Amino acid sequence: MGPLTGVRVVEFAGLGPGPFCGMVLSDLGADVVRLDRIPDPGATPTDMDGLSSGILARGRRSVGVDLKHPDGRAVAEQLVDGADALIEGFRPGVMERLGFGSDECLARNPRLVYGRVTGWGQDGPYARAAGHDLNYIALAGALAPIGRRGERPVPPLNVLGDFAGGGMLLATGILAALVETGRSGRGQVVDAAMVDGSAYLMTMMYEMLGRGGWTEERGSNPNDGAAHFYDVYETADGEHVSIAAMEPKFYAELLERLGPDVARDLPGQWDRDRWPEATEKLAAVFRTRTRDEWCALLEGTDACFAPVLRMSEAPQHPHNRHRGTFVEVGGVTQPAPAPRFDRTPASVARPAAAPGEHTDQVLAEAGLSGDRIAALREAGAVG
Repeated sequence: MGPLTGVRVVEFAGLGPGPFCGMVLSDLGADVVRLDRIPDPGATPTDMDGLSSGILARGRRSVGVDLKHPDGRAVAEQLVDGADALIEGFRPGVMERLGFGSDECLARNPRLVYGRVTGWGQDGPYARAAGHDLNYIALAGALAPIGRRGERPVPPLNVLGDFAGGGMLLATGILAALVETGRSGRGQVVDAAMVDGSAYLMTMMYEMLGRGGWTEERGSNPNDGAAHFYDVYETADGEHVSIAAMEPKFYAELLERLGPDVARDLPGQWDRDRWPEATEKLAAVFRTRTRDEWCALLEGTDACFAPVLRMSEAPQHPHNRHRGTFVEVGGVTQPAPAPRFDRTPASVARPAAAPGEHTDQVLAEAGLSGDRIAALREAGAVG
């Protein structure tokens, strides 16, 4: 029984950030019902289908519904009327055209928390423009700092904009709004824009820039790869290890374990002009042993060390196995819910459902008779 047990959420199925938000709420115990398009038996699946019907759909029940069919809309309205929260991730105006805009839904269900996630937000010059994670973090100032000195910015995985700045902050906003609804009895709209969220996640860097503690030249700051004590190094077997010994006591621990010859050969930790030289010397040191050999020497110490693991390796690492950081759901290894709760643990309720897998069950719970559900199926309103 997770901490959100008893919370009812309707998710209008989409891609990326919206499904991630639905997954988070479901992992925390909410009863999340996805409204999926009715599957076309003759359609050929595409790679994009897997983004919405794969791992990010875990834990939820699925209702297949045609939102353009009058009876399909009526079914969706009934589910929204009984929900505590709604998730949608379409471009501004799409939900309104479908008849499920925030004004319409809140008029029907005044306690509803209406969560929306888009790249640019519901208003502004870019609001109706297409975009992806890379564009949102670019406009937020979060892309320019990523990369090596003198080189172009490096596109990271779409974790920062889509999932941290988008889906996760939408989940945070929905939870905060639900708490407020408990006090006021009134719902509200949560407008999560990935550009806003990405900027928000950069707060420390913006503050450091404003205080003179950060330079905008890429790859010239202590924690962006400029410093020898905060970098990734190749090992003798072609693998890599990470070092992040920023604090003097941790740096001293690193040098002690690397040996007196290495320590004597390196310049002072904060001699910035000699950081490139120090990086070259440490790179030569780390190429003398394999990744496993460095793990045997440094893992679990205060040298701020960790091996760089592939996604296929991470679930098998002893620390991750001890923590249960990964679980197997429906035959797929994937991250377990986080964070941990000592009384009301989060969990994955079920594997990803096929679109429409729970239509009959959910509609019966909503009070529809078997005959009515059969008629809706016959009419093509649900599936």
